[in-house]
Amino acid sequence: MAQLFFRYGAMNSGKTIEILKVAHNYEEQDKSVIIMTSGLDDRDGVGYVSSRIGLKRKAFPIFEKDDLFQKVKELDPKAACVLVDEAQFLSKHHVLELTKVVDELNIPVMTFGLKNDFRNELFTGSKYLLLYADKIEEMKTICWFCNKKAIMNLRVNDGRPVYDGAQIEIGGNESYYPVCRKHYFKPLLDNGQIIK
Repeated sequence: MAQLFFRYGAMNSGKTIEILKVAHNYEEQDKSVIIMTSGLDDRDGVGYVSSRIGLKRKAFPIFEKDDLFQKVKELDPKAACVLVDEAQFLSKHHVLELTKVVDELNIPVMTFGLKNDFRNELFTGSKYLLLYADKIEEMKTICWFCNKKAIMNLRVNDGRPVYDGAQIEIGGNESYYPVCRKHYFKPLLDNGQIIK
C-alpha cells in the first residue's frame, strides 16, 4: 500500500543524501524512481539534488504552476517511488497532488525538507505535509555550537544572527546553521560575533 512520507530535519541532517541513497537502492533492483526538487533551489543549478558531501543528481524542477500528479503520469506512471527534495517549498496544491499520486497511482511518495524556517515559522509545504502525510519522521543532526540535537535553523549574515526578513533565501553553510533552542536565542559571544 503506497503512502506519503514526510522526513524533516534541520539543515545538515542528511536529507538529500538520504534521497540519493533511496534512489540508488530502488535502481539497483531495476526499479524506476522519479526525483523532484524545488525550482527555487539553484545552488548547484536548477533541477539538481546535491548533497554537501559532493553527490549530485538531475531531478525534475518543481515550479508553482506545475501539477505534480500530471507530471508523474507523464514521466513514469509505473514508477516504483517518487522522491521530493526541498519539500518545504511546495505549495498546498503540490502536496494535494502528491496525495493523488499515492492514492490514485499507488506510488509511494517520499518528501524531504525543513520543517521550520529561520524565524521558527512553518514553511507552507511543511505545514501541509504535516497535515496530509501518512508517515512523519524527524531526521536528526547536532547543533553547530554544542552537542544537543538541532531543532532550528539560524540564519546568519556577516557573522551575525538574523531573525527577520524574507522567508526564502537560498543558501548553505555560509547562511544557515542547524542549532538547538538555546543557541538559536543566544548564539553570540560578548563581542557580538557568532561562536565558531
